[in-house]
Amino acid sequence: MLLQPALEHLREETVHCIEPRLDGVPIALLPVTVGQRHSRFPAAHCANWIHRHGFYGAPLLRKGHEDAGWEAVLAALDAAPWSGHFLHLRRIAADGPAAQALARVCARQGRRLQEVGRSQRALLHSALDAKAYWEQQVRAKKRKELRRLMTRLGDEGPVQTRVLRDAAELPEWIDTFLAVERAGWKGERGTALASSPADTAFFRTGCAAAMASGTLDLLRLDCGDRTIAMLLNFVGPDGAFSFKIAVDPAFARYSPGVLIEQFNLTRVLDDRVAPWMDSCAAPDHPMIDSLWGERRTIAHYRVALRHGGIRGAAGRLVLPTLSVLEAGFQRLKRRITP
Repeated sequence: MLLQPALEHLREETVHCIEPRLDGVPIALLPVTVGQRHSRFPAAHCANWIHRHGFYGAPLLRKGHEDAGWEAVLAALDAAPWSGHFLHLRRIAADGPAAQALARVCARQGRRLQEVGRSQRALLHSALDAKAYWEQQVRAKKRKELRRLMTRLGDEGPVQTRVLRDAAELPEWIDTFLAVERAGWKGERGTALASSPADTAFFRTGCAAAMASGTLDLLRLDCGDRTIAMLLNFVGPDGAFSFKIAVDPAFARYSPGVLIEQFNLTRVLDDRVAPWMDSCAAPDHPMIDSLWGERRTIAHYRVALRHGGIRGAAGRLVLPTLSVLEAGFQRLKRRITP
């Protein structure tokens, strides 16, 4: 859904799309780039491509064909003259179907698979309804303060929460999102979507594609005739991702980001737009970690590739050597750090 808009508008390097088929039907899709350095050391390799607005790096795998998809992807990388000695696979759910299938395939093939890092980020996944979850997760004192802020916000004008339903309204909602985001700290730093024509085009194209496929969940918090917060999710039958939030800094004293996240709880836990939602937030995010109680483990892997001849013989030494060098570097770092 977002890959094609990203390739069209955000690609700044050569991206190889590995897309094996079975009986003419695609069973996997993994975009990769090529690098010559890895973890401070020279090492030819390929890595899953993650654009600057990407928060997740798992390949697309057809359900029921996860193992076959990985087998075909790895075979294609083994055969590619540009792929280097290993695949660096970043930002994958450690307990997700892609990681589980990769582990099975590597075990069967005797292929080296190394986990080289992991972190946790907020996840919303509960059988509770929104009200019960809110009361369980958020302290009573904080809930009281948020009710007070909502009352004060109401003094500024009528408060309304909305979900985009009509595709004809999408351009106006996108314009509003871009304007609200640009008014905040991202606009000041030049990282707002509206700060770059390429980012703006990617956002518009991606939202239109998601709207057409029924996977766009765009929320809005208005006060009077002014939009003070918006939240963009991508939802589906297997899960959802909370992609972007925009908050009007002029209303920061009312915590509009928290208020729209409270509304978002109803979308996931009452309306059940998806069985779970990944926050896509940084680890230890102070706002969303205080609202969502579950965590998703995101891991990074190195997967050995197999080549023939001298290249293959050298490649078999790369991953063990990298592990030794990295361990030595960490020991040295600990010794010289006061």
